[in-house]
Amino acid sequence: MSTRSCYHARVTNETKIRLAISLDGGSLSSLLPEGSAGIEDAHASQISKSQSISVNSGIGFLDHMLHALAKHSGWSLWLRCQGDLYIDDHHTAEDCAIALGTAFKQALGPIRGYKRFGTGFAPLDEALSRAVVDLSGRPFAIVELGLKRERIGDLSTEMIPHVITSFACAAGITVHVDCLKGVNDHHRAESAFKALAIAVREATSRIGGDEVPSTKGVL
Repeated sequence: MSTRSCYHARVTNETKIRLAISLDGGSLSSLLPEGSAGIEDAHASQISKSQSISVNSGIGFLDHMLHALAKHSGWSLWLRCQGDLYIDDHHTAEDCAIALGTAFKQALGPIRGYKRFGTGFAPLDEALSRAVVDLSGRPFAIVELGLKRERIGDLSTEMIPHVITSFACAAGITVHVDCLKGVNDHHRAESAFKALAIAVREATSRIGGDEVPSTKGVL
């Protein structure tokens, strides 16, 4: 059984991102370059027997959302970003999502022997979100969260659906996420990321064999 993990770096004039991901959890130490910052320099950090998560993008609420996505997807994730936050949050949030989607696609490998489709529902107090994922090879996203505040922490609320869309496009998957109910925007956003994580975890589960899960015979 192949190891579904990778290290990825994305460097532009706007952001410098490094990340390591394992879709099956576990340690990331073998993937990280020597001298990489440890878990202690990130607020969104969690170490357990099965997962290692440490995210520092420079935007606290984005870290919180990516932490939730990794945790409930079953991933181990280490991410560091130096972005041009003196401009605004757009480049950092978008590029972190692109880098994460690119690394996810690389770690996933060919879509063979996967369940392919996944559905997730996640409540957070009064909020309830639904997500549906297809490892289709066709990048597409519809994200309807109904957020009303201008910002949550240091993250513009307009960037929250854009992060999910950017992740889906870079990952080459189809994603539909909608918040069905809720009045608190923090709850609505977080339940959406948790629902997405549950759907991703199901879609990427192995079902045995090496068949392509498509009537076309190719994805």
